[in-house]
Amino acid sequence: MVLALALGNLALCATLFFFEQAPGRQAALSTWGWARLVQTAAWLLLAIGGSGVVPESLALPVSYALLFAGVAWETGALWERAGKARWRHAVVPLLALAIVVFLLCWLIDEAGLRAVAASLILGAFYLGGAAALARGWKTQSLLQRFLALALGVLALAVGARGALVLLAPAGWGWMNNELLRQLHGAALYLLALLGGFGWLLLARERLQDELARLEVVDPLTDVPNRRGFFQALLPWMALARRPGQPTSLVVFDFDGFKRINDGYGHPAGDVVLSSLVDTCKRQLRDSDLLGRVVGVEFAILLPRTNQEDAAMVAERMRAAIEAQRVKTERAMISLTASFGVTTIRADDSTVTLLARADEAMQAAKQGGRNRVAVAPAAPVAQAAED
Repeated sequence: MVLALALGNLALCATLFFFEQAPGRQAALSTWGWARLVQTAAWLLLAIGGSGVVPESLALPVSYALLFAGVAWETGALWERAGKARWRHAVVPLLALAIVVFLLCWLIDEAGLRAVAASLILGAFYLGGAAALARGWKTQSLLQRFLALALGVLALAVGARGALVLLAPAGWGWMNNELLRQLHGAALYLLALLGGFGWLLLARERLQDELARLEVVDPLTDVPNRRGFFQALLPWMALARRPGQPTSLVVFDFDGFKRINDGYGHPAGDVVLSSLVDTCKRQLRDSDLLGRVVGVEFAILLPRTNQEDAAMVAERMRAAIEAQRVKTERAMISLTASFGVTTIRADDSTVTLLARADEAMQAAKQGGRNRVAVAPAAPVAQAAED
């Protein structure tokens, strides 16, 4: 069993070595890879120590210390993946305490207490990893929930050997020490397999989620891109065919943005664009949606907002952009924006809606820029007013 654990971890570490060479890998993955490498060294040393190549009195304490360190670091990698970057502040003292307790038990009773201490320590560290996976349970994927439950059950199985030996040294009914030893070994083997494949599947799942997010989110400004914005717009266009409060659309473009890229470079342009978009976000409600349609042209969806109120929102945003001064490496840069405002009509398609808002925005630009223009009212509304 020890040799199987050693060879299994060695094969996994060899695979991870090439997997980690790709650029952009997360720090937690690197930490986990080192943890597995340390565990491999521990199991190999245990296997060698049992064969007599290395004195058992030296191989056992060193191998168990390495094993505790590897499992503790694997748990730390799971906490790092969960967003706890300062996990070392808690794990390192606990690891030192665990090694000291194990060595004391080994000196007092080389065989009995050593096995009890090792089981309880490993079970506790694995249980900490299960707690990291279970963090934010309601928002986690089914895969992560399964791994948290499985890791928790196996961690309890590992720790149960030590607990039952302490409570019932002669065994507990049909649960004798030999059966406990076999369950303990099987649980450790399953933890090695589950931890390895589980981690790689979680990394793949996160990568898929990130790719799906990039399909609908602009990476520079962190707002929906054209596809993402239109996906959010379609349900509101359907609602516009029913009686109720109107929904408005605002389209705006930053005036003369090209001169920033030409005069100060694209990095400065990116800084300015990101800063001004953050300014725009602060002028909106949580229910409003800001999206990047194309280039430096943006659109705002304003649910349950009539055209007059939408024009007031656009004017507030225009003033905020005009007052903003963005600091770049080469200069303090300010910009203005021109806005076009309209409401969604029952007979609109995305093409006609955006075209009408864009015509209003072009009218604002032709009128001198840095202003808000409102699209003409629908012909039916005009006839009713006459």
